[in-house]
Amino acid sequence: MKVSKFVLALLFFATQLSFSQSKITGKVLDTDSNPIFGANIIITSESQEQKGVSSTENGSFIIEINSPGSYSIKVTYVGFNTITKSLTITNSENIDLGNIVLKESEEYLQTVEILGRKRNDYNSDYSFSASKIAIKNKELPQAVSTVTKELIDDRQAFQLPDAVKTVSNVALTGLYNHYNIRGITQADDGQVLNGMRTRQYYFLQPITSHLERVEVIKGPSSVTFSSADPGGTVNMVTKKPLAEKRSSVSLAAGSFGTLRATADFTGPLNEEKTLLYRFNAAFQEADSFRDVVNNNAILVSPSLSYVPNETTSLNVEMIYNDAEGNLDRGQPIFGAINGEFDLNSTPITMNVGASNDHYKTKELILMANFSKKFSDSFGFNAQYMKQTWDEDLAEHRVDGTAVDIAGNVIPTLARMRYDRRQQFWETDNFSAYFNYDIKNDKFSNNLLFGYDGTRWERQIGAGFLRARRYLTVSGGQANFDPANPGNFQQMVVDGVTMPVPAVPHFNLEDPFNGARNTNAYNLSELSIPANLNTSNGIYIQNQFKIGKFSALVNLRYEWFSDIFDYKGNEEEFKTSAFVPRLGLTYEVTKDISAYATYLEGFQPHTNTVSLSPTAEGFFWAASPGRFDPLESTLIEVGAKGEFLNGKIFANLAIFNITQKNILLGDTYDLDNLTTRGEQRSRGFETDISGYILPNLQLTASYGYNDATIQEDAITEFIGERIGGAPKHNANIWGRYDFKSDSKLKGIGFGLGAQYVDERFTWYNPTYSTARVLLPDYTVFDAAVYYKPNNTGIQLTLKVNNVFDTTYWLGGLNPSRLGPGAPRNVLLNATYKF
Repeated sequence: MKVSKFVLALLFFATQLSFSQSKITGKVLDTDSNPIFGANIIITSESQEQKGVSSTENGSFIIEINSPGSYSIKVTYVGFNTITKSLTITNSENIDLGNIVLKESEEYLQTVEILGRKRNDYNSDYSFSASKIAIKNKELPQAVSTVTKELIDDRQAFQLPDAVKTVSNVALTGLYNHYNIRGITQADDGQVLNGMRTRQYYFLQPITSHLERVEVIKGPSSVTFSSADPGGTVNMVTKKPLAEKRSSVSLAAGSFGTLRATADFTGPLNEEKTLLYRFNAAFQEADSFRDVVNNNAILVSPSLSYVPNETTSLNVEMIYNDAEGNLDRGQPIFGAINGEFDLNSTPITMNVGASNDHYKTKELILMANFSKKFSDSFGFNAQYMKQTWDEDLAEHRVDGTAVDIAGNVIPTLARMRYDRRQQFWETDNFSAYFNYDIKNDKFSNNLLFGYDGTRWERQIGAGFLRARRYLTVSGGQANFDPANPGNFQQMVVDGVTMPVPAVPHFNLEDPFNGARNTNAYNLSELSIPANLNTSNGIYIQNQFKIGKFSALVNLRYEWFSDIFDYKGNEEEFKTSAFVPRLGLTYEVTKDISAYATYLEGFQPHTNTVSLSPTAEGFFWAASPGRFDPLESTLIEVGAKGEFLNGKIFANLAIFNITQKNILLGDTYDLDNLTTRGEQRSRGFETDISGYILPNLQLTASYGYNDATIQEDAITEFIGERIGGAPKHNANIWGRYDFKSDSKLKGIGFGLGAQYVDERFTWYNPTYSTARVLLPDYTVFDAAVYYKPNNTGIQLTLKVNNVFDTTYWLGGLNPSRLGPGAPRNVLLNATYKF
């Protein structure tokens, strides 16, 4: 027995010695017989060992095999369907696979986004949300910039602002989830998720681990999203189930006490692959470079897709997000000295909060999408979203500059305010439409007729305890009046007589961030009346194409109701509007199209000032629905192109945006609020992304805008730049991976830079007109990637702000600046299986 085993072993060994190297050759082409450069050819043995090469400029490839046996060869390329072949290789056998023809992927032809995206690069060549139908971006007469999950992962952009800052003409306004887009600072506090509007504050930055991509849809898209900001809309698209099994987990640790973990599992639940699932989860525990600031979060997002046949599909998903941290109101600096502010008068780490402050939010979202095709040309789609959002806040924040008894500013002291607030919001969204398609060789037409509605309720029971301003001799709280100092309690500090503040001043020269006894404050009890807001819209949309010309025409009728003090002393305000869109596209070549579009926007002021400091009094005292809605228009022309078989995408847009009926005036005097404002932004932008080489992926953008104030309650602002708007911004990020035949195979590196021009702080009420001009900055980031062969593991070392530049992302006012983080490091390990 032992001898026979020995003989078998010798025979096997002899067979291996006698086997000479075999070669597998072939050429990868598209359906037009054009060679595909950079296609991935991966061969897998029975033992699951893998070997891969990329096709050359003429589409050819060669793979050398050292052992006989059964193999599986897979050919993939971005934007094309994958081809898999089985091979059995015998001794000294060379196999020529001939021409391998890849067909373009049809993933964008889903009627609604039920199934997950198959691409795995920095490009997304379609958008559902911008027009409610599956339309290629190059055919859409509107600029849409997309940040894919691959770019998010490579940049380790765990939170939304880190993802969208790569997009042209998008700038952060500070430390929140709040942006200036095309020179227009956002007003609406609702986010858009899978094309549906949510309601929650923008204070904490959303996690990105459950997102497939983030779309920035430029211009006022009220025709699609109802109430929409004039500059643009940030739409978060969640990951959907896939028909193939994929699993991924990651762990990360880094600067500022950062610990993170994510998980992503997807695949079929039955053999027929009609029932699919996806499960995403994320955890973060993180401090900050800012004093007494942390951001802890748990996110869980399961989803199911049921696709019994080609005509019916259903997707149901849930998002649970539990966040707990501190509301970072920003860095305060000394008051103006001789009319000038000094950004370096305090360290960028300074925060006026106390260690016993907190900000807690809980959000639960349930979404369902249903699609049914009754025939090849006639279909129905419906989508529903239910959201609940709770807030629990305790915070110290700057309320203005401190003064002495004569009203003189004390620049080294900050007047403080304390709030404890709770509220509960509930949102319902529903959207449904019928579509009818006509297609032939020379003409196509896609007609939609639909309805959507939103119901947002701030529920009974909301309220807050507040201490602010100065104490009067009668025990109340009021703004200090130096003409009547005897009405206020007084104190002497270091020989200076000053009014007694309701909350002790924060000493900018000797800061204290420990726990504070808030029970000693003179807290006022204030309620936040319940509100019920409903918005309904009916619309018709037609996209047709004749030859090289196509058009997208929309008309929407929207009616809006705001019931202030719902179920109390109700006041109801109503408004309505027709919202049009007209877009034309011309196919200059197969790869390049030119377009022109006209869009209008419509925003009832209940949606513009829920958080705007300009009209903060409406938060609890009245309804902003009594004012004429904010109206906007967009005129845009541009060009889009896809090159190298869809591997590179580029766009150029020239735009003019105007908005009017901006709510202006005195925050505290509601009778003085008016809709006199008007702003205009003109400019251009370009975004380029894709594979420059088979192993080099790049994304770059540049934006210019001339954003000016046309009408304002502050006359000296007329003709000046809009707050928060940099005139120039530019971004670049690239990832290079060494080739498989290199000694450095498995290693890659990423490098990026962001430039943002100088800009003003963005909040200026009539009683406090000071603006701070924040300097321009350039920040570099870098990453190193390591993927050990045949392990499914990738290690990423990311360094943000490589040169430790001091800079400011934006700011609300001189007391609330948003400094950028100093140099920081993150190490991430991802395992895919």
